[in-house]
Order: sequence, then structure tokens, then C-alpha cells
Amino acid sequence: MNQGLFIAGTDTGVGKTIVAAAIIKALHVQGIHACGMKPIETGCSRVGSTLYPSDGMFLKKVSRMDEHIGFVTPYCFETPVAPSLASEMEGRAIHIPLIREKFQALLERYPAVVVEGIGGILVPIKKDYFVMDLIRELSLPLVVVARPSLGTINHTLLTVNYALGKGIAVSGVIINFSRPPESTVAENTNPLLLEKLCPVPVIGIFPHLNNLEDEVLERNALKYLDIKVLREHLPSSEGTR
Repeated sequence: MNQGLFIAGTDTGVGKTIVAAAIIKALHVQGIHACGMKPIETGCSRVGSTLYPSDGMFLKKVSRMDEHIGFVTPYCFETPVAPSLASEMEGRAIHIPLIREKFQALLERYPAVVVEGIGGILVPIKKDYFVMDLIRELSLPLVVVARPSLGTINHTLLTVNYALGKGIAVSGVIINFSRPPESTVAENTNPLLLEKLCPVPVIGIFPHLNNLEDEVLERNALKYLDIKVLREHLPSSEGTR
């Protein structure tokens, strides 16, 4: 039995963090006290000598975790580029065994870990090592977050089919309105077309949210996402630590 989910996008800015947080809140209601993890975050803000991973800190807050942020986001970089380049520019190597160590430590404390990736599955983490390699390293099923707008059919099918071709289990696709809807023809028709063409289920269509309070995330996750599909890859045990 897998002990978590890996959330990756078809593109940057598709709203992976919000979707990951919504899934965590929904799992809490379902009796699985899942926690969040974003192993690498670039574009972090700096206060003095300290880098703050905004996505990692949001997942920590939503998960109600007591652990140090270093367990949630072991690697923080200030430069807003792919991890491999940020690592090179800032002179700090990324060690995959450390990420695996933090992940395993969280699994000892929580029944499931929802891991948010860095962009898409072919974003380079280090030389000859991509996000898809980290997915395999952690042995987690993939949830693909896609945007609803023009171009998403191509991006989504490429991502899903490539992942499946590389032997990665894909739970499904979540179409996320990371921006307010524009009611374009593409937005109105892409979800149905993806349901017809995609070899994995469309788990749900998640609305644009201005309010990211816990209860709002929870309510919308339960309303718009098929939690049963997500739970197929998770332990059935109750969610206490």
C-alpha cells in the first residue's frame, strides 16, 4: 500500500499548492491525518539570512504540523528557476537521500504524506535527475494538476501518457482554476474532452478560491474532488499519529 500522493502540474502556476492543501484537508475529514511536503522550493523570500518557502509553510499550516519547516521543505532556493539551475547558481547541492530521509521521517509520524512537486514531471532537479525520478524514488502515485484554459489538452495528455509510459502510477487529473474563470469556449469544453481522451480519471474540477482558510479548502475539496479515487492508493487506517 502506498503511503501518500505526489502532486505535479502540467505547467507552472497551475495551483499545485492549493490542490495539495485541499486534498490534505479532505483526507483529514476522511479520517486520514495526512501531512504535506514540498521537498524543494525555488523563488523563496529572504529575511536576513533565512529563506522562507511560502508553499511549504502553507502546507505545514494546513496540515497542522508541529515539525520544523526543514522536514516539509528540506531545500529552499531564492532564485526562481528550475532546481538544478538554482542549485548551481547558489552553490548548494541537492542530495536526494536527504529528501528521502525527511520523507521517511514524516511517514513514521503520519499515515500519509501529500508531496507537492516542482512544476511538471520533467523539471530537472539535478544532472540526469528529474521530478519523475523523485516520484519513483518515493514510490508514490501521481496526481496531475492541469489548467482549464486553451492548450491544456496537449499538456495534460503529454504528462499523463509520458508518466504511464515510464511506469508511474497515475491516480488521475484535477483541473484547477488557478485564476478566475473567463468562460471561454476552451474552459467550458476542455474538461469534458479530457474525460473522453485521458487514460486516467478526471478526479474533479476545482474552483478558483479567493479565501484559503481551512474550512473553505475542506468544503470545496469534498464538494468538487472524488476523494474515493484518491483514497484507493492510501491506507485505510484512521488518522491519528
